[in-house]
Amino acid sequence: MPQKDDAEFIACMEDVLDVYELAYNPERPVVCMDEKPYQLLGDGRKPLPMRPGDNQKTDSEYVRNGICSIFAFIEPLGVTHYVSVREHRTAFDWAEEIKYLVDVMYPDAEKIILVMDNLNTHKPASLYKRYPADEARRIIKRLEILYTPKHGNWLDIAEIERNVMTRQCLSRTIENIASLREELAAWEVERNKVAAKVNW
Repeated sequence: MPQKDDAEFIACMEDVLDVYELAYNPERPVVCMDEKPYQLLGDGRKPLPMRPGDNQKTDSEYVRNGICSIFAFIEPLGVTHYVSVREHRTAFDWAEEIKYLVDVMYPDAEKIILVMDNLNTHKPASLYKRYPADEARRIIKRLEILYTPKHGNWLDIAEIERNVMTRQCLSRTIENIASLREELAAWEVERNKVAAKVNW
């Protein structure tokens, strides 16, 4: 948490909170984005077979199968959830996710208000690194980017939703990207089906 008299934090926080008070507008959807690293873990020893009424017996030994990155997007009022798994967390990965957001998820929106933290790859420059200048500019012109304040990631609704995802879907070991994608796709479908809203 910042100090009480941190004017920069307060100004940035007020901007984010003002956006959360906007009425739902499909022409200008508010979309929150967050990402998290995820460690893929396999069993070091084969679990013992289950008997009726017993819990599965697993050993505490595990095998590290690498780290991937989970991108999570939520439109709090439009109740759209989107989750993607990537092998890396680079400027290119972020840029490709943002292009998907603009061109596939919201192709008809006039402007997408994008709320996210200040991670080093979450910058318009990442689009210019990945795409030709005219394409990067086209994507950026469809966005109104709003950053949460430093030490204020908790103001990003996608971070809150990511914690829900972690509790509901990622509370056990998953050993490979294919399985992780499958699990998260099922979770995404369920969250969209129940129209899980966030009322800030």
